[in-house]
Amino acid sequence: MDFTTPPELDEIRDGVRTLCSRFPGEYWRSLEPDGYPEEFVSALTQDGWLAALIPGEYGGSGLSLAAASVILEEINASGGNAAACHAQMYTMGAILRHGSAEQKRRLLPAIAAGELRLQAFGVTEPEAGSDTTRIQTTAERVDGGYRIRGQKIWTSRALHSDLMLLLARTTPVEQVEKRTDGLSTFIVDMNAAVAAGTMTIRPIETMMNHGTTEIFLDGVEVPRDSLVGEEGKGFATILDGMNAERILIAAECIGDGRWFVERAARYASDRVVFGRPIGANQGVQFPIAAAHAAIEAADLMRHKAAWLFDERRPCGAEANMAKLLASEAAWQAANVCLDTHGGFGFAAEYDVERKFRENRLYKIAPVSNNLVLSYLAQHVLGMPRSY
Repeated sequence: MDFTTPPELDEIRDGVRTLCSRFPGEYWRSLEPDGYPEEFVSALTQDGWLAALIPGEYGGSGLSLAAASVILEEINASGGNAAACHAQMYTMGAILRHGSAEQKRRLLPAIAAGELRLQAFGVTEPEAGSDTTRIQTTAERVDGGYRIRGQKIWTSRALHSDLMLLLARTTPVEQVEKRTDGLSTFIVDMNAAVAAGTMTIRPIETMMNHGTTEIFLDGVEVPRDSLVGEEGKGFATILDGMNAERILIAAECIGDGRWFVERAARYASDRVVFGRPIGANQGVQFPIAAAHAAIEAADLMRHKAAWLFDERRPCGAEANMAKLLASEAAWQAANVCLDTHGGFGFAAEYDVERKFRENRLYKIAPVSNNLVLSYLAQHVLGMPRSY
């Protein structure tokens, strides 16, 4: 077993780090509370980083998910917030793996070039929550396509996206054998729907700058060729995207964790109280060391999950474990960093409080760690889920 980091991953880190150096903490603070980092996302697009997973024949880099995860990790490790653009990586995977040849030809080059943004992932609903099979948004067949009605919530970046990957019921749940049947996945032209007056997007004010929204679909009409994959089999399409999402979120958490550990270690070395650096005290040293160890352990699971995904092997358990371990380790590091800084950790100019707020999200999103544990209990023990 070889744990040597491939040279190409080091090159990716260097490239992303160089780009991120143009967007320091002052840039991210200037966007608070709800500004979108348009310049940053445009720079990532221009340098080809957001097209990492798109094959070369469609204008992308054709990189692995492991490589893509390093891009997002390094953004967060450099003090940025990859949540502003990370969805484009895992949503376009649905087109790559399940889309038709025509969909790939029509959409992927435009996404790679930055002419179209596929940033919105419309799955969660107010009543269904994490029980995806109970969504109530419907897609009814009409001449030439489908008419979609329903509501989505926590659909982030919807106001900064041209297209949305949306899950809807094409067969009522009471008419299917398995609850996972009868769901279909669509690519929705959000600009056209908003212009037609059939889609309403409302921002949701949140604790961190995340650009999330609720969406109302009142008869949105989409053509037949907007269907991704087979009608009624959309749950499998979404699962592919969810596994990628969890692995990429794990990478972001690892990046956050490394940022917190580095900042805590630097401050502990520089801050002198009672005539010596506070890092000379074991009460300060040990929590930082423990946070570092937790991040490194989570990183191993991230790479295993990404490898399984890239090999097209089953990776549901590993993807969820990576997200669980990385989000818990990052939150541990976040608290250690805040404790180390003391009162200064609450001062905006140190960026600790901003990163603290941003990172807290991942213990409950894109899936709550309690639900992950319930899933893993079923996987390991064969116990029924508790939800």
